[in-house]
Amino acid sequence: MTAFATLEELKNRLDWTLDADEERIAASALEDASDLAREYGRDWAADSAPRLVRTLVLRAAKRYMDRPAGNTLSRAGDETLGWSDAAGEDAGTVYFKKDEIDLLRSLAGKSKGFGSAPVSAWGPQAKTGIGYVPVDYGGDPFPMFADPVEPW
Repeated sequence: MTAFATLEELKNRLDWTLDADEERIAASALEDASDLAREYGRDWAADSAPRLVRTLVLRAAKRYMDRPAGNTLSRAGDETLGWSDAAGEDAGTVYFKKDEIDLLRSLAGKSKGFGSAPVSAWGPQAKTGIGYVPVDYGGDPFPMFADPVEPW
């Protein structure tokens, strides 16, 4: 499948010039983000997807390119490096945040919440003969109508 954004669009959002290896990684990140967008949204074609899908794909790919190892803190002096659990198991991968996933689902027309479905009885609803009315004097039930074809 074709990615929703181009490598040039991602390069325009990054603060540095990519070398050959980074360009290969960035192209893969765009493909991964596009696959995730199709999974959370719908199977859009790259040229007919909503414009916001492209923006979300670029945002996820940029997030990955900025911090490919998933770290949140890095220092050159004393070699400090830190990670956060904010991304959970997705740290170091291309991922969408919860609000981005919700936005993709809403763009696809997938909504959460309650719905309703029509319910009807299953099988034939034929009358079984003469209808009877119970009587309170202890005798036999009184026939309500005698003709099953024309009860009234």
